[in-house]
This record gives sequence, C-alpha cells and structure tokens, in this order.
Amino acid sequence: MLTNLSITNYALIEQLEMHPCAGLNMITGETGAGKSIMLGAVGLLLGNRADTKALFDESKKCIIEGVVAVENYGLKAFFDREELDYDPTCIIRREIAPSGKSRAFINDTPVKLDVLKELGKTLMDIHSQHENLLLGASVYQLSLIDAFAATQAERTVFKERYKQFQDLKKKVHDLEKEMLSLQQESDYNQFQLEELSTLNLEEGEQARLESEEEILNHAEEIKSQAMEALGFLDHEEMGALQMLGAAKPHFQFLSRFGKEFEELNQRFTSLLIELKDVVESLSTEEQRMDVDLERSEWIRERLSTIYQLQKKHGVHTDTALVELTARLADKVFRADHLEEALDLQKAELEAARIALMQAGQHLSKKRMAIFDNFSGEIQALLAQLGMENARIEIHRKEVPANESGIDEIDILFSANKGIATQPIGQVASGGEFSRLMFAIKYVMADKMALPTLVFDEIDTGISGEVALQMVRMMQKIAEKHQVICISHLPQVAAKGEKHYFVFKDNSAKKTVSKIKLLDEEERLLEIAKMISGSNPSTTAYENARELLGK
Repeated sequence: MLTNLSITNYALIEQLEMHPCAGLNMITGETGAGKSIMLGAVGLLLGNRADTKALFDESKKCIIEGVVAVENYGLKAFFDREELDYDPTCIIRREIAPSGKSRAFINDTPVKLDVLKELGKTLMDIHSQHENLLLGASVYQLSLIDAFAATQAERTVFKERYKQFQDLKKKVHDLEKEMLSLQQESDYNQFQLEELSTLNLEEGEQARLESEEEILNHAEEIKSQAMEALGFLDHEEMGALQMLGAAKPHFQFLSRFGKEFEELNQRFTSLLIELKDVVESLSTEEQRMDVDLERSEWIRERLSTIYQLQKKHGVHTDTALVELTARLADKVFRADHLEEALDLQKAELEAARIALMQAGQHLSKKRMAIFDNFSGEIQALLAQLGMENARIEIHRKEVPANESGIDEIDILFSANKGIATQPIGQVASGGEFSRLMFAIKYVMADKMALPTLVFDEIDTGISGEVALQMVRMMQKIAEKHQVICISHLPQVAAKGEKHYFVFKDNSAKKTVSKIKLLDEEERLLEIAKMISGSNPSTTAYENARELLGK
C-alpha cells in the first residue's frame, strides 16, 4: 500500500505531501483545486509518459516520490529478475528535468519505464473517466473475465503454445519461400556447381601454383645462376671450399694457444660445415631444375581457369571459390531434399495447431464457466446501488487464435426493464457507467492482489441512498485493500478514515495547489460546506454531524 506520497514542482503543486492510511482515504476540494493533478502525478509513478509542460517552475526539476509497502504481495521474484534491491518498503521516484529528460528509480536504482509500469500494475489500480471508455473495449472486458476466472495458468500454457505455433508457421513459410527460390535457381546452381566441382580446387592451391609458375618461367636463369655460384664455391682449384680447407690446419694449430684461438677454430669449423651443406643443397636444386614446358603450360591454363572463375563470381581468392562450391553443393542438396523437410515441418505445424486449439478450448471453457456467476454478482451489486432492473449478459464469439486465446468477449448491459441489452458504450449514462464500473471494481478487488485502489469521482451522477450504499461497499473493500477516493459527495466523503482537503492558495504571485489532512472540526466544516455551500447553515452542520456519526 501507499504509505507516503511526495510531489514537488508539478503542475499547480509546488510542494505536497500526504500519508494515506491503510483503509479508506477521502480527498475532496473545489473544482480545479488540483485533485486530478495529484492523480496525474501518481500516474507518473506508475510509468506514464512525462511532459515538461507539467513543471510548476520550468527552471527546476519535478520530483514525485512514493513509498509503498510491498510485503506479502509476492514481488521478490520481480525484484530479483530485474536485479533490484528488495525491501518490504519500496521507494519509487520519478524525476523530470527542465530539459524534458525523465528518469525513473526503484529503491534508488535507475529503471526503464517498462519496468516501472510492470511494477505499477501490481501495486495500484486507478479508476478514471478514461477507464470508463476502456470498459467498452473487448480486450479490457476479456481481461476482467480472465481475472474473475483466475485463468493465469491456462493463459500461460496457451501463450507458450501460441508462440510455438507462430514460430513453426514462420519456419514453414520460410521453407516454402526458400524452396520456391531454390527451384527457380536449381538448374543454374547445378551448372555452377559442376563447373566448380570439375576444377576440384584445394584451398591454398592458387598460391602454390603461382609460386611454381614463377620458378618455371625463370628455370634457365635459375639454373645458370646456381651453376655460376657453385663454381665460385666448389671450383677444384679456386673454389671457396678449397681455399677454406687450406686454412683449416692453421686454425687447428692456433687452437692450442689459448681459449680465444680455440673458440675461433670452433667458429671456423662450423662455418666450413655450413658452407659444405649450402653447396650440397644448391647442387641438388641445380640438378633438379629442368625446363618442363608441359608442366608450365598446365599450370598456366589451370591458373587462367581459376582467375576466370574468380572474376565470374566476384571473388579474389581460391578460399572464396572453395567456400562458394560448398554453398552451392548445400543449395543443390537442399533443393533435392527440401520438400521432405517441408513435409516434416508441416506435420509439426499441424501438431502445434491441434495443441494450440486444445489449449484455447480449455481456456475458453474456463472463461465461459464463470459467465453466469460474473453477471449475477454484478447484477446483485447494481441492485444494491439502485439499479434493480439492470441486466448483464456476456456474449462470446470464437475467433482465430491470437495471443489472448480464441475468444472475443462482449459484455452487454441494460439499465432498465424491458430494454434489450446492448454493448456497454452505447447504453450507459454517466451515473450508470459509474455504478457499473464500481460494481466491477468491487467484484474484482478480491480477484486481483492489488494493495491500493484509487477511485476518481466514481460517485459521479449518483446521490442519496445509492451514494451511501456505494461508500459502504468502499468500506468493505478497504478491509483488505487501501482505498483512496476523490469524491464530491458529502455522504461518501464523511465515511473515510482519513480526509484530505485540496485547495488553491492565491496568496503568492502564482496560484498553488495544497493539500491538508483535516482534523475533526475542519472535517465537520468541510462536510457542511459540501452540503450547503461556503456558508453552511445550522442544518448543514447537523447533517454533517449525522453523516460523520457524531
């Protein structure tokens, strides 16, 4: 429940704070004093969009903060899922900067509006004139039936199966689209695959062939240069090996005269061994080097084919051609086997459709089972509220499966005897609508684990004994829920456990809305004014005392 509400710099409110009790709270005040402005501020706490035009002082930021007791409402899982600190006392805050930037916080942790909205739906239910319009919407009516019938488990199963069905439906559509495309490209893909497969290209082959071609193109020059180098190194009289071999005994002799000479001998010996190895390797390569015109021509033709295919397919490496071959092979294979895969997928889709319809029918059956009870309870309450001849009928039409099920619900209403029931929005007057909505709220209060219910002038269009009966029902609701009621009727306002008065303060340059918790004497005066005007008569005071039970 809401234990504290603080509003700063919002609309006509410079600074306002209230501490509603756990039971029935009444808010009254003159028209335009700011009662509905307060609801607008509370709406921001529940995730409604912000508007900088709502700032009282456009140079300062607006801060709206609510302290809510959330223990015993099963919200720990929500806080864990959103990685928020959980505390039995939850602090929700909205800030609107002069720049227009809006921020939301839950227990001082910044959150997105969607998160705030999800939490808000579990904390508070606000009745407003806008909700009267919603009552005529089929989706809203269906949500009432679901709450009354407690279909949460059935709706969860249906939504899961609906998602599975939609996913499979998309897969079938994608496969059909792919099959059509592959069939149209089948011959061309087959031709390209045969062309590439005939080449039998290996990854890295292009670089090896280009290197080999470079060698073959310069084979004579390479052989000539190798032989000339061997002449310098291994000439029987003037070669480097022979001259170094002649120096070897001198190094061996010197090695006996100290460590430095021994190291020089070792280095010379290593040099001589390495040079002999170079000569042997160079001689082997020189002997192996032949001008193979046939091999050279084969490489040239194969590289030419590779280059042509690269240009044709817009790639630049043999790796890309190898990958393209694999993709084409996959396409050709899929084209040959896709029909089989499609048949299997269609079978899965049909099974999912049957499971979906079974879940839909199960959900529908549970909904329809409570139609009479729902209608009966609402009619009984309307009778208590002075509408003895009111009738409620619920019509159900089966529709193609959607996220909500296979039902379209239409709640029909007639306020008078002998008048056929019609869609709610077409027949209910303001007062009838208020009573109908209140009856629905009364019935739904115990079906929905909401800590706080807010009624914004739900007593519009009613008076006398009907108003008294309505406030008795509010008192009944307030036994289990916190109720905040904005009222213009003295009969209703007098029954609250706490009574707040909203008024305009014109003492400064700019009109300011303020709120005050009334004590006993102030409350008596306010009820008397509501009865007979700004200068209440003695009779008005007596009536006020009677309403207050004094």
